[in-house]
Amino acid sequence: MMIANIELPSQTDRQLPTPDWNRVRTDFPILSRTVHGKPLVYLDSTATSQKPQVVLGAMDDYYRTTNANIHRGVYELSEVATDRYEKARARIAHFINAKSSREIIYTRNTTEAINLVAYSWARANLCDGDAVLLSKMEHHSNLVPWHILAAERGIELRFLDVDPHGLLVLDDLDAMLRGVKLVSLTHMSNVLGTINPVEEIIARAHEVGALVLLDAAQSVPHLPVDVRALDIDFLAFSGHKMCGPTGIGILYGKRKLLEEMPPFLGGGDMIGVVTLEGFTTNELPWKFEAGTPAIAEAIGLGAAVDYISALGMDNVHAHEQELTAYALDRMRDLPGVTVYGPDAEHKGGVVAFDIEGVHPHDVATILDGEGIAIRAGHHCCQPLMQHLNVPALCRASFYVYTRKEDVDALVEGVKKVQGIFK
Repeated sequence: MMIANIELPSQTDRQLPTPDWNRVRTDFPILSRTVHGKPLVYLDSTATSQKPQVVLGAMDDYYRTTNANIHRGVYELSEVATDRYEKARARIAHFINAKSSREIIYTRNTTEAINLVAYSWARANLCDGDAVLLSKMEHHSNLVPWHILAAERGIELRFLDVDPHGLLVLDDLDAMLRGVKLVSLTHMSNVLGTINPVEEIIARAHEVGALVLLDAAQSVPHLPVDVRALDIDFLAFSGHKMCGPTGIGILYGKRKLLEEMPPFLGGGDMIGVVTLEGFTTNELPWKFEAGTPAIAEAIGLGAAVDYISALGMDNVHAHEQELTAYALDRMRDLPGVTVYGPDAEHKGGVVAFDIEGVHPHDVATILDGEGIAIRAGHHCCQPLMQHLNVPALCRASFYVYTRKEDVDALVEGVKKVQGIFK
């Protein structure tokens, strides 16, 4: 299993040519289908992205030609499967500029990655009187694990406020950081699209000796993320939001921290030696990967990383910001529509809105009849909904396959909703 011990060079800045975004759309087979007799307009990429043919093909090829369990087999199929699985890990490490593939832990999703930190690092290092700093815009996945820990250990939870523009309030950050051992924060809000100033927050947290965990589920798929430049301690993200399959996620952690942490789950592959008296743990990264892993999914995520890397993450971010600026201009011109969150320069490809007098679920149902897929509800952010004083919101979200024509279809769909409820 030494193949995972791949030391990686630092990324070099390389601006790739701007892709032909209309051609990029043709890489996604699902976009050619219709819904209720209408062409599919998919505007729910924040929930999950669609998959290009190269990802589908990589996973299909594994099952057709290489299907075998990994790491312990000494026959050819197992060795080839192991090689593909671990090389995907190395490509993922390079994608976020980790120093070594040993710093990349496969999980099921961002939620499991955050829970791994909460159950392993936090329970080994936090006790009564310690504090964890969060924010009011966090996804439930970055709230509930800390509520569980607070009830169990008596730790204090603090929350950064959100201003009327959807930006974090940092005026009292120094006071909020006193006594804090961990800051756990979303890099980009899944509701407001806000891209938080994490560079400043990380630096100031480190000044007081606190570690920082970033929920990067919405940032890693959409903009360049460099863990070395950020000096981040832990970073969590999911494959299915970045053109990869469901069931596979990543926890990045600084190697020293991961080596000091106790295992999260017990079973096969995470052990060195087991006796009736006890056990020793395996090396990183397998120490945290108990049981048969999601092999095909890891290979699919490796293919997804290759795919979006070839597009260029600077290009992806610029494309989405252009779409977001266009969408904000068009949506804000509609009477009776309220748009939430900051301007395009401070956010990713997300537009959250509501329509006066219409429940978001009704909006989403009518839009579905037009072939337009958006998300409606509390978006796993009930505290943020309470802060905004709304029961739910509509959310349209963009990715590499989104066009201005999709935004136009959304606007016309909103007008139809207003006409029905007029």
